[in-house]
Amino acid sequence: MAVKQIPVYIITGQLDSGKTSFVKDTLMEQDWLENGPTLYVLCEEGEYELPELYRKNRRITQITADDPEVFTTQYCEDLLRTYSPSQIIIEFNGMWNLQDFLKKDFPKSWGLAGIYSTVDGSSLELLMMNMRNLFMNQLIESDFVVVNRCPQSLNRVPFRKALKLQNPGAQVIFEGEDGKIIEFGEEDLPYDLNAPVIELEDVDYGTWYADAFESPERYKGKKIRFLAQFFRPFGMAKNMFVPGRLVMACCAADIKFYGFPCKSDKSMRFENKSWHRITAEFALDKKRDPRTGQIDAVPVLRFISAEDAPAPAEEVVTL
Repeated sequence: MAVKQIPVYIITGQLDSGKTSFVKDTLMEQDWLENGPTLYVLCEEGEYELPELYRKNRRITQITADDPEVFTTQYCEDLLRTYSPSQIIIEFNGMWNLQDFLKKDFPKSWGLAGIYSTVDGSSLELLMMNMRNLFMNQLIESDFVVVNRCPQSLNRVPFRKALKLQNPGAQVIFEGEDGKIIEFGEEDLPYDLNAPVIELEDVDYGTWYADAFESPERYKGKKIRFLAQFFRPFGMAKNMFVPGRLVMACCAADIKFYGFPCKSDKSMRFENKSWHRITAEFALDKKRDPRTGQIDAVPVLRFISAEDAPAPAEEVVTL
């Protein structure tokens, strides 16, 4: 008989990075939370805590745990018997080691449902400079990272790049000092848009593809070099193919092959799904929509060169 899973959410980040506010304003507002009581385990006390009336109205029981060693199997089972929660939220201590914590022998009924992290953007550069290892330890297992309170002068690229290198699957958003999400722009791109040839690292492919799909004019006439699998769908002309990568947008269930069609001056011979490092020029072709008759500009690559390459250690990249 299958053991009923109690979803457990872990909120990580340094002290006063906005973890409690994230729980109240974001996590507790999600439709996918279970209907029923929530056990809220507070592992450090910041300046802000959930108001007592709010906890009462939302059926939240708050307890404290000030040492990671208290999380024994017996202790965790006792929490289930004592509070019978529909879900558990652990506001993690910013000075604890998350990897060591995740290795603990938790009850089989505890199901890790997500790890969410908050970062104080106003101190981000100092954290990266002076506490990099401890700081990043809180983020490298995260599913979702919110960098809040970002000043306009903050260079967001180094942090995004460092996070993606250590945790490619993490989604990251930046919020301004006004609390509004900062829209992704050229200044957030992890590569030099004005280089003679834009060199894409593996972790950058998903970012490039999504940005080029949404803002194709930004790349028109630019040369791009990247590692890709070559694929030719049935019926495609011999001088055309699709260089692309398997991309995961959110979870393993949504992995798909993404790439722009590439056109060569001559017939191209290769084994489907073989790996190559390609250099191509980004262009826009006019194409008539067969349904509406409207002429649209669609992205296409102009083949320049390619050489065989070994498959990467991680064949799937993320957005």
